[in-house]
Amino acid sequence: MAVGGALGASARYGASLLWPVAADGFPWSTFAVNAVGCAVIGVFMVLITEVWAAHRLVRPFFGTGVLGGFTTFSTYAVDIQRLVSGGHARTGLAYLALTLLAALAAVWGAAWTTRRLVAWRRS
Repeated sequence: MAVGGALGASARYGASLLWPVAADGFPWSTFAVNAVGCAVIGVFMVLITEVWAAHRLVRPFFGTGVLGGFTTFSTYAVDIQRLVSGGHARTGLAYLALTLLAALAAVWGAAWTTRRLVAWRRS
């Protein structure tokens, strides 16, 4: 699990280097990482619970390790605090709500789509 976490955290760090954000700006890189990570979680959970008989260590390695290291809800909380205390409360609250909605929509949409694709492929 630790190796998975290191891989995920390294990917997240790489995303922040590729897409830096101004101190008072909307944290687009963290937003995107969390939405993409949630979409991957949706696909992954469908595949390992409904399609494949995965080894018992796949879920903790990839789900908890890689994706837990990749998604960054602690940074999300720090970003909100930074925006609010920096006088950008509206941006902070918009980020709070949009991230929640994007994360839920991403995991649900990816799981739904994966189920449909698996069913289509089987037919």
